[in-house]
Amino acid sequence: MKTGLFLQAVFPDDQGFDSRCQFFCSSISPQGLNNMLFSNQKNCILCDSTSTEDFCKPCTAHLPWLLQQHCPVCLWPTPDGQICGACLQKPPAYTRTVAALSYTFPVDALIQALKYQANLAIAPILARLIIKKLHDTPYKPDLLVPMPLHPARLRERGFNQAMELSRVISRQMNIPILTNGCQRTKNTPPQARLPWKARRSNIRNAFECTMTLSGKHVAIVDDVMTTGTTLNELAIILRRQGAAEISNWIVARTLPETNLLDSPH
Repeated sequence: MKTGLFLQAVFPDDQGFDSRCQFFCSSISPQGLNNMLFSNQKNCILCDSTSTEDFCKPCTAHLPWLLQQHCPVCLWPTPDGQICGACLQKPPAYTRTVAALSYTFPVDALIQALKYQANLAIAPILARLIIKKLHDTPYKPDLLVPMPLHPARLRERGFNQAMELSRVISRQMNIPILTNGCQRTKNTPPQARLPWKARRSNIRNAFECTMTLSGKHVAIVDDVMTTGTTLNELAIILRRQGAAEISNWIVARTLPETNLLDSPH
């Protein structure tokens, strides 16, 4: 089934996200994704046209790439690309954030298909978007830390999407993964269901780390950054273990239009 531009025609912008996402996710064939990943013949994941890459050139051009002018620490839009006022006033525990895309359609649907429909073949596609974004970065970390899931959530889902992303990045960039050094010890409600101001207390003291990271540059890998609260909480723990530098490597950054004037932290 064709998806891409056909989806835009069927579900214009004034229709709800849920219907578009459900239609999009149901149209993704796991077998088709596997063929795309492991055969010589690929098809664009969005429009199904023949392509040598995960996305054809027109669909790649229309992906919601992040604008250049943003805070290098948290990726909040700034007029001149300098550090935003929130990060200057209260610097987070992490050093910088790199994200490939904005968390809007169809990237949000791809991420939800990975997380909630176990379309694991999407993970390498999303990981390669991060790698592409990192192509010119001078900041190569010593270790990758996938955002931990609580054991109960891991049993429910069957996999950790951050670990799936990290495996691909680790192989292609030759960076080791810290697999068991950090755990999520507090089973919190999903951050996405909470108001922005409630997220800090929800995630407080949710992580622990047992490995010494003295002088290390660590990259936290995750799928989505919204307020940065969860990333910051984990970064605080990594700092306590001696990490000298912490980067966030993210697939997509959420920038809701209705909150563009609100503080990101």
